[in-house]
Amino acid sequence: MEYNFREIEQKWQAYWKNNHIYKTEIDQNKPKFYVLDMFPYPSGAGLHVGHPLGYIASDIFSRYKRLNGFNVLHPMGYDAFGLPAEQYAIQTGQHPAVTTKKNIARYREQLDKIGFCYDWDREIRTCEPDYYKWTQWAFIQMFNHYYHTKLQKAQPIELLIEAFETTGTEGIQASCTEELQFTAQEWHSKSEKEQQEILLNYRIAYLADLKVNWCPALGTVLANDEVSDGLSVRGGHPVEQRMMRQWSLRVSAYAQRLLDGLNTLEWTDSLTETQKNWIGRSEGAELRFDIKGQDYNFEVFTTRADTIYGVTFMVLAPESELVKSLTTPAQAEEVGNYLDATKKRTERERIADRRVTGVFSGSYAINPVSGIEIPIWISDYVLAGYGTGAIMAVPAHDSRDFAFARYFGLEIKQVVVPAGEEPSDPYDWSESIDAKEGYMVNSGFLDKLTVKQAIAKAKEYIAEKQLGRVKINFRLRDAIFSRQRYWGEPFPVYYKDEMPYMLDESRLPLELPEIDKFLPTEKGEPPLGRANNWHTDTDDHFPYELCTMPGFAGSSAYYLRYMDPQNKKELVSKQANEYWRNVDLYIGGTEHATGHLIYSRFWNKFLYDLGLVCEDEPFKKLINQGMIQGRSNFVYRIKDSNTFVSLNLKNQYETTQIHVDVNIVSNDILDTNRFKEWNPEYKNAEFILEDGKYYCGWAVEKMSKSMYNVVNPDDIVEKYGADTLRLYEMFLGPLEQSKPWDTNGIDGVHRFLKKLWSLFYKNESFIVHDEKPTAEELKVLHKTIKKITFDIENFSYNTSVSAFMICVNELFTLKCSKKLILEPLVILLAPFAPHIAEELYQALGHTETVCDAVFPVCNDEYLKESSVKYPISFNGKVRFTMDLPADMGKEEVEKTAMSNEQTVKFLEGRDPKKIIVVVGKIVNIVL
Repeated sequence: MEYNFREIEQKWQAYWKNNHIYKTEIDQNKPKFYVLDMFPYPSGAGLHVGHPLGYIASDIFSRYKRLNGFNVLHPMGYDAFGLPAEQYAIQTGQHPAVTTKKNIARYREQLDKIGFCYDWDREIRTCEPDYYKWTQWAFIQMFNHYYHTKLQKAQPIELLIEAFETTGTEGIQASCTEELQFTAQEWHSKSEKEQQEILLNYRIAYLADLKVNWCPALGTVLANDEVSDGLSVRGGHPVEQRMMRQWSLRVSAYAQRLLDGLNTLEWTDSLTETQKNWIGRSEGAELRFDIKGQDYNFEVFTTRADTIYGVTFMVLAPESELVKSLTTPAQAEEVGNYLDATKKRTERERIADRRVTGVFSGSYAINPVSGIEIPIWISDYVLAGYGTGAIMAVPAHDSRDFAFARYFGLEIKQVVVPAGEEPSDPYDWSESIDAKEGYMVNSGFLDKLTVKQAIAKAKEYIAEKQLGRVKINFRLRDAIFSRQRYWGEPFPVYYKDEMPYMLDESRLPLELPEIDKFLPTEKGEPPLGRANNWHTDTDDHFPYELCTMPGFAGSSAYYLRYMDPQNKKELVSKQANEYWRNVDLYIGGTEHATGHLIYSRFWNKFLYDLGLVCEDEPFKKLINQGMIQGRSNFVYRIKDSNTFVSLNLKNQYETTQIHVDVNIVSNDILDTNRFKEWNPEYKNAEFILEDGKYYCGWAVEKMSKSMYNVVNPDDIVEKYGADTLRLYEMFLGPLEQSKPWDTNGIDGVHRFLKKLWSLFYKNESFIVHDEKPTAEELKVLHKTIKKITFDIENFSYNTSVSAFMICVNELFTLKCSKKLILEPLVILLAPFAPHIAEELYQALGHTETVCDAVFPVCNDEYLKESSVKYPISFNGKVRFTMDLPADMGKEEVEKTAMSNEQTVKFLEGRDPKKIIVVVGKIVNIVL
């Protein structure tokens, strides 16, 4: 009976589906384990072989935990609001919902072929009103809460209103956009509109004028990671910085908690460090600088107030409101030209770009400590969102300030000298000097203090002289939450007297309306401006918000909805949340290391503040899988001809290298007939071959259609089977590393499954029997159990596949077809290759699924060696070996070794100077 993988895989996929094998319910009698894949966006191209890498890894772990007695939640769904679907709608007129539904069907078909253990009864799609109702509901809660800085948690906005009504802003401890001051009397004197405007300054979901990445061609705001080199990643359209009224979420209020929470998680050091850098906590002081000849001042945040005497110029961010005030008439034209140029660059690009650019404002600030006048410049290396959007530049001790000063010929003044060195002339330096350690010079009252002493002294001085305040600052910015698009969650917002109000929760979901086109209106409004009756159904017909929510809105709390997806009354019930609690294992790509993970953690903490979820952190353990890169193939066309020369002969001709479809290449050998059919241009191609074959060149590149190196998993499943695909993807290399896809090795994995099959079947006969295993067979099995258990727990799946191969080879050599050996092996293999495992498990006489078997446990007794092979050395050089009992003592080992006839021969009658015996290891005779 041959291994017919097609028949086997179709049979068991149907069995799993028809018998709801993967359906998961709350079971208080079992410990829970929640495994989650990062939310996929279903693109029209479907899956290529790189996409299932993380899914296979999570599937293996899910099956493993189930075999170990856990109640495993392993759901799947779709992040279905995507810009590509909207762009396709604009180009073709086809509704994004139609495109998305078609893409999801394609994804589902491909996922099913690979045999994943997803509970499809829990599937969610972010574009479905039943799902985005809860995104809208969460937004309403954020609008109706503010962040209490002392309690470090969200509180109802009504409590803040009560405080305003009784004491005004006195004693208010709330995160805000701008520090405001007013009395209770002044609050009562304000109109409703004025009061609502003030409350927006404190709400967690708020509306404000913000600098954004605006793409005119796409008609929408883009996130930083959707922009590269001043162009949109999608379509390559120009992007500019523009002030727009936008919805935002006050993520920055949670910065310290987001930072502290990292200490409780089982994340990699690199991922944790990335999050810490993104949050960017720094301790320092906010200093107040007066303006020469003017009656106002501005503040600057610095972590190094001790270097105040080294400040030789100030720098404003181009988008700073101070630019307009501080630009003199003489500099207006030059400043205006510079601002126009910087509009095209995102903050991320400005951080990465080390080029020096800038312009003088024409104004001067006054150093609050030394009283010296300091020129004020404008440069895009300073960002508006960090601190106050202005810096005091200390070029002697900061690399970017140093480069700026050198480029524009500004003063450089040393104020920190490294320990053990003397002050020197900065104009002789090739770069700035590190100021983290050393002693102070040219620094007035700070002279001769160490850096550490000077930092503390400077803070005391600033507070005492009331020159500013000591402050903790964060790099983390609030999340812009508006998109000028159609395909997204509608905001549950209407406007009265130009101020936003929330819909009553009973009105949710506010569904996305039909529109005739998916473009902005002729007035420049977002596409929802085209919708008929897009307003409340009250007599006043208050207009609804025209923007929709961004892509990350639907993916920020999807893991909670999986716990209770059919609940129509709440996002997740208390019972479901207290059972599943949070995600035990989260697997996904590094591209989500900042944005998605920050937003999800913030969203979860907010719900935790409201007492709606029981865990402060959503993702306990997180693993970033690497990418599977493409392995491209090339053919070599002789110039001015339609003749192609094989790889090792190409240097004899002048050739052009051309990408060729990897699906018509096998082991780097081109199928020349399929090549002629592949492209009409090559219909009459001729070939110069090597040994009758055309050998292609190759390179590792990103997997993409343009390089013809995309491999469809459907093709692999059709040719080799899903179990082979699953094993091979794991075999390619460590899960967390990127590696190239190379079908050259897949035959070996497929042969392994055939060899495994041959331990059960010979010709048409089932040859497994009940004979008692030998010690050697038990050793092979339990060695494999120990290895696989360790590898799965440590996500070392590539070495697991190797261990399976070694095990089967050894059993094959031993001609072992014993049930007591093969049955545990089948269960051991089930997480990796579930289809063949189910088939063989049934053949062994079981009627229940292998998914509910018990994972084998290693018995170390079977691994103990009965004998030890001792190398017998003379002066450290091995001459022969001896097999001795493993429990033989040191003296007996020495006696046996010395009495051996080969020892007598090598001694040649001499007495050894020393005999060294390491029990279980070696015997060394020193002559």
